[in-house]
Amino acid sequence: GLKKSLVGTAYLDDQVLPKYAKDYASVPVIAKEYPSYEQVLATNPDFVYGGYSSAFTAGDGRSREALKKSGIESRLNTESCTEGDQPMDTLYEEIREVGRTFGVPDRAEAWIKRAKADNAATAKKLADLEPVSVFVYDSGDKTAFTAGGEGIGNELIERAGGTNVFADLDKPFGDASWENVVARKPEVVVIYDYGATTVEQKKKRLLTDPALADVPAIKNKRFAVMPLSDAVLGVRVPAAVDKLAAQLHPGATTP
Repeated sequence: GLKKSLVGTAYLDDQVLPKYAKDYASVPVIAKEYPSYEQVLATNPDFVYGGYSSAFTAGDGRSREALKKSGIESRLNTESCTEGDQPMDTLYEEIREVGRTFGVPDRAEAWIKRAKADNAATAKKLADLEPVSVFVYDSGDKTAFTAGGEGIGNELIERAGGTNVFADLDKPFGDASWENVVARKPEVVVIYDYGATTVEQKKKRLLTDPALADVPAIKNKRFAVMPLSDAVLGVRVPAAVDKLAAQLHPGATTP
């Protein structure tokens, strides 16, 4: 409902959710990846929202300070600027703040109410199930780039009936040695789907590595797949919890 407020967007690296696709298609795309400072100014925005800290890289001229000097306010997604655990309540507060910024607090509260109901419904379906141990494979060859314990991705796994084997990493994302992957014996590998490397290529890398042959998830070929956009702080998370739960506990989560 805010498409008329959007003067531009950039760096689309995943499919837009179907329910937002039509509105998103009406928003001008000002750059394939991050726009230059000049491209941002050309849209004459009052406000810039960035999902990652790299959106406001000073070296590229897009620092929040530079935008402020040009009379442009900005906001960085909470996940990129908050240390420590980021529970679902962090997502709710992010939605509240964005709702206030755009003058639609009632819509924000309505979304939060629906999200809480969805999360409660998923929790009810999983109530009597034992969690399965999960290793997230984002990318990496010499080491595994994985989900740590401080992002919304970790809570997403827990709410979906899993236990993140690298929850002790004190950051949302981080590198882990393959030796540690073997030692922690994950039962399921969750593959983040994004970018040029396909899910099948990632599976092949894992399945053909002799060092991983005895990892339960690899031995049993137990994989779950999530778009990366589902695993960052945003409106996709509540539905993503239910979708992941259905993959971690197949057959046990249908109403």
